[in-house]
Parts: sequence; structure tokens; C-alpha cells
Amino acid sequence: MNPLITPAGLAAPDAASVLDVRWRLGGPAGIDLYREGHLPGAVFCDVDADLAASPGTAGRHPLPSAEHFQRAMRRLGVRDGRPVVVYDDAGSTIAARAWWTLRYFGHQDVRVLDGGLAAWTEAGLPTDKEPVAAAPGDFTARPGGMPMLTAEQAAALAGDGVLLDARAGERYRGEVEPVDPVAGHIPGAVSAPTTDNVGPDGRFLPPDELRARFAGLGVRDGVAAGAYCGSGVTAAHQVLALELAGLPAALYVGSWSHWVADPGRPVATG
Repeated sequence: MNPLITPAGLAAPDAASVLDVRWRLGGPAGIDLYREGHLPGAVFCDVDADLAASPGTAGRHPLPSAEHFQRAMRRLGVRDGRPVVVYDDAGSTIAARAWWTLRYFGHQDVRVLDGGLAAWTEAGLPTDKEPVAAAPGDFTARPGGMPMLTAEQAAALAGDGVLLDARAGERYRGEVEPVDPVAGHIPGAVSAPTTDNVGPDGRFLPPDELRARFAGLGVRDGVAAGAYCGSGVTAAHQVLALELAGLPAALYVGSWSHWVADPGRPVATG
């Protein structure tokens, strides 16, 4: 199943559960963006409250428990036998976290609106401002649907396979670190900013172009691959791009925020 859907493919949003997962580091709050205008029938999904556990030593956006996630998705109207479409502003970096988490917990039909709300409005399709209260869903969380890395596995993969760092290059190099207490990257990881997965319009590059991009980073058939970022959000975008390219990859959910929580773990710069 193609994990992406176009605005034309979602011309009848009532055929799917649609989740608005807009979120921006440093604000404004996603719920405020939702109230300014959203896809008809879309329900707001909070990245912090619905797609992650509380921040702490496990990272800034650790994986929620199955019980927590199931409860959140049922409140948002997600059903086992009903397709789910997720979207954000444009580049899908946030929507990909919802896609990955739903897939990890066993939902079989999840798609990302390619180009997000920007693509929807550019297509001349309508938006609403009134909040949507979804009928309760029946989704059952079944963990293990997507491969995941521990810190130890991520460190090993950086030596035995390819571990992609999805953050901006300056954060990878340790030149700046706007969020976490330590700058740098996991030793052996390869810099691969998620911004290079999409074009200027915020839509994913074609699969052959993505495959060529990842080949240049060392990811090919038969090579184990994984991804991490600051807190496991944009790295899910990397996993999605790799899937579009036909290359399976695991996600280090804790990512850099979890890695540096242990001062005994090594840090590389440059």
C-alpha cells in the first residue's frame, strides 16, 4: 500500500479518519492552527499528548504505552477497519510521526497527505474552522508493527550498517543545539537532513530520486538502516522516505534527547 495520498485521492474525507497533527517547535500551538482552518471532518491530534509519553530520561517524545495510545486513538475516532489519513502544514515531518506510531501499534491502513494542508488548499479544496468531535473508535493497539532501535542497537548500527541523523546539518555537526543539553551526533552516524526528502512544494521526491539519495548515503538493498533525530519525530519522516524508496529502516524513538540523557554515551562533533 502506498503510504501517501494526494488531495484528489482524499476528495471524500468522510471515507477515512482524518487526523490534523500540526505541531511546531516553539509554537504556535497546533490546536490554534487547527482552529484557524482544517480539513473537513479532521480531528486534532496532539503530538505531545497523543503520540508520545511524558518527556524525561527516555527522551522528549518517548513512545507512549499501548494503553495510552489506544485510549487516545479511540478518543479521536480511529477504528481498526477504517483508513486513517494524517497531515500537517506541508512537509509531513510531523504527520510522519503519526503514521509511524499508528503503524507500530498495528493499524494496517495509514496514509500521509502528501504536501499537507498547503497541498489541500492549493488544490482549491475547502477547509473548516469548527472543531470536530469524533465518535469513539475501536482501535486496538498491538505493539511491534514497525522495527525500532534501542540506544545500544543504534550505536551498533552506526558501525555495522547505516544510521541516519535526520536533523539539520549544523545540529549534526554540533555547531548549534537549540533544544537538547549536549550538541553533536552519535558516533558513526551519517548526516541526512529530512528536508532533502521533499521538494520545494513540500511533497516527497519520487521514489527513484529518494532511492538515489539514500544510495549516496550508503543505504542500499541488504544494508541495515535506521534513523534518529532530536526526539523521534522527524526521524519518522526519514523512515517514511526510506519506505517510499523500497528500503526498510528502524526508528530510534528516543533519539538524541534520549542518547544524551546518559552522560556515559559518547558524542561526536564535526
